[in-house]
Amino acid sequence: MYPNLYYFFKDLFGVQWKALNLFNTFGLMVAMGFVSAAIVLSSELKRKEKQGLLLPREEAITVGMPASFLDLFVNFVTGFLFGYKLFGLMLNKPDEVSAQTYIFSREGNLFAGIILGLILIGVKWWEKNKHKLKEPEQRNVRIWPHDRVGDIIILGLIFGILGAKLFDAMENLDELIADPIGTIFSGGGLAFYGGLILATIAICWFAYRKGIKLVHLTDAAAPALMIAYAVGRIGCQVSGDGDWGIYNSAYVSDDYGKVKECTQPEFDQELRKFANYHLKARVLDSGNVFTYIPTARTFTSLEAVPRLAVKGPSFLPKWMIAYSYPMNVNKDGKKIPGCNEEHCRALPQPVFPTAFYETIMCTLLFLMMWAYRKRLKIPGVMFGLYLILNGFERFFIEKIRVNHLYTVLGFHLSQAEIIAVFLILSGVILIVVAKMRFSRSA
Repeated sequence: MYPNLYYFFKDLFGVQWKALNLFNTFGLMVAMGFVSAAIVLSSELKRKEKQGLLLPREEAITVGMPASFLDLFVNFVTGFLFGYKLFGLMLNKPDEVSAQTYIFSREGNLFAGIILGLILIGVKWWEKNKHKLKEPEQRNVRIWPHDRVGDIIILGLIFGILGAKLFDAMENLDELIADPIGTIFSGGGLAFYGGLILATIAICWFAYRKGIKLVHLTDAAAPALMIAYAVGRIGCQVSGDGDWGIYNSAYVSDDYGKVKECTQPEFDQELRKFANYHLKARVLDSGNVFTYIPTARTFTSLEAVPRLAVKGPSFLPKWMIAYSYPMNVNKDGKKIPGCNEEHCRALPQPVFPTAFYETIMCTLLFLMMWAYRKRLKIPGVMFGLYLILNGFERFFIEKIRVNHLYTVLGFHLSQAEIIAVFLILSGVILIVVAKMRFSRSA
């Protein structure tokens, strides 16, 4: 596992550059997911603009204005925050404190914050002064939908994170009550559907305000959403962020996290060996001291611990079927002997690497959507197809993941499964309505 780039460069090149601890691999892959989405979305919007489905909008802007107090203030605050935290991480962070904990603390480098804030004030003043006119004037500019991709991605990022944290907090109320600050400001705990729903609402509102036809925007966004999710899941797998599946009882792992095949009695023996781990959720405080709080992985008995025995074919690496996530970013599991790094833990038993499976499935679904996008002539069908495919993919992957279950009409379903069902139904309805409207207008 590579919780951050420090571990990646250490493993690949044998160097130990502590400054690379700042770059979390999960965050980097999420960023790459947004970049992938931006590229695909921009390409699709341009294609629809050439077809005449999306039109530009003229907006009046004022040019030649000097830097206002608000411009300078915003730049100073931005520079101060970045300098205060970034240089604090590099120069002042104690080794025993994680980067995420330090970011959400009050600690930082005051001098660096002030200097960077003043630098950004100077840059903004120079930029505005360079284009200042004796008499500021208004000009009309033509803005195409693809020119707004940057704004759309930023809205998706902000409201996606807010929605993901909100839905995760709702799903894990016990954790929220036990440690509200730690849960809200932790780097983990992101519910994909929460982010998707809130980001969709924000982007649709933005598109409506800017005169972009929603049906064409959502069709263009459908393949972008699929590839962004596939890329983001790489971060989950590489960092070991806890988004893994149930135990694969056909395998056990040794103290170092190396996986080997086993019999059912051998698996049960290992299960009993780490009974406290399975019956109580473990949160690392410092060193080897743990506190215990209830989570989705809290079970009433060892018999209730979910597992499924699946032996993979010999030509596949074992980690594709069962993985113990050594050196995971959550510091979850048993201590690895002889390891003195920050993330020296591996799961006591191997699990299904569901994030890896989702990357594969969603990449294939994206390629299918990309191949057929020009053949789907009816507006709304592509987005309806995305809702259906995404719903089915998530519904079935949830069968080998551990989550809180809710009773709905006699069925025991996770939050993601419930939302997935609604997405599938919504997709079917959207396609039916789109085809009916198209047939009437034809």
